Amino acid sequence: MSILQFLTTVHFGHGMRSALPRLLAQSRVQRPLFVTDKGVVKAGVFRQAIEAMADVNAAIVFDETPVNPTEAAAAAGAALYRSTGCDGVVGVGGGAALDLAKAVAVLATHAPPLWNYCNRHASPAPIDQAPPVILLPTTAGTGSEVGRSAVIVFDNGIKAGVRCPDLVSAAICDPELTLGLPPLITAATGMDALSHCIETYCSPAVNPPADAISLDGMQRIFSSIERAVANGLDKQARWDMMMGSLEGAISFQKGMGAVHALAHPLGAHGFHHGTLNAILLPHVLARNWSALGEKAVHIARCAGWPAGTHPCSALLQLNARLGIPARLRDIGVAEDLLAPVAAQALEDNAHKTNPRPMAQADYLALLQAAF
Repeated sequence: MSILQFLTTVHFGHGMRSALPRLLAQSRVQRPLFVTDKGVVKAGVFRQAIEAMADVNAAIVFDETPVNPTEAAAAAGAALYRSTGCDGVVGVGGGAALDLAKAVAVLATHAPPLWNYCNRHASPAPIDQAPPVILLPTTAGTGSEVGRSAVIVFDNGIKAGVRCPDLVSAAICDPELTLGLPPLITAATGMDALSHCIETYCSPAVNPPADAISLDGMQRIFSSIERAVANGLDKQARWDMMMGSLEGAISFQKGMGAVHALAHPLGAHGFHHGTLNAILLPHVLARNWSALGEKAVHIARCAGWPAGTHPCSALLQLNARLGIPARLRDIGVAEDLLAPVAAQALEDNAHKTNPRPMAQADYLALLQAAF
């Protein structure tokens, strides 16, 4: 049996962003550093997220979040934190901004390099004195607000996690912050969340509570993602998508699988994580299908697939309806990248919990099928 951990206090619901000043006060944070990205700021979503603050214009903002958060960006954010006398971190944005906010909090009070705290390090240093962190997701994708790690591209080129399950003081999940999300971003982040629910459920680790949670998230996303893409103002669809995203990340403790073992090294080259997961998921699920037993039946039921439906075909068709690129080549992945990524997948922690054993040749075959 796995160790069961459900740690983060989540304030969930339409309009819950109004709780931010109260939660900052409870955490004794008077001068927060806000970590976000320029797109969220330009769209007006950042201002919407912090509108309950007494003086929005006085906010100290680090908005240099890359598409995939990096160790260098975390160091820059931590330097701003220290130079401006901040005493807490608030992450506002998609998974990249939220993961970067966690990494900034670590480096704000712990000596660099960030790699010393990575779960791939031979002997990770403890994280024991980080400032309070509050996270507000503006997409329904990674579930980073309740995830146990911050996934970062380190200076050495490896994309991996900084394990920090106790770091986040509170999360505010307000589906209204996603109402203006463009259709393609809604689709890509939504498929990211779906891949989390599916991969955690398929993991052979024994954790019935997490299985139940991932199944609920899976069903919500399958039933809501096309509605959310077609009509971003559908508040119930947005609520279900954000809940499904959260549920997928709560279940991370079961481990992931081949989708993430491949997406992490590919993401280190700058490709969007959710889009990678969406493209890879049909091929990985098809390979794992025969090893899933009754789990395959439950996945098909959540998806609403008729008996005999091929999972790869069904997910490829879903991607097409959502407007997601069909192949890795369509997003700029070069063919000569496939072989080294297949080798790197064996080193990723997600490789350990794929429901079928995977060799380097198996990973390469999956990449070629998705290419």
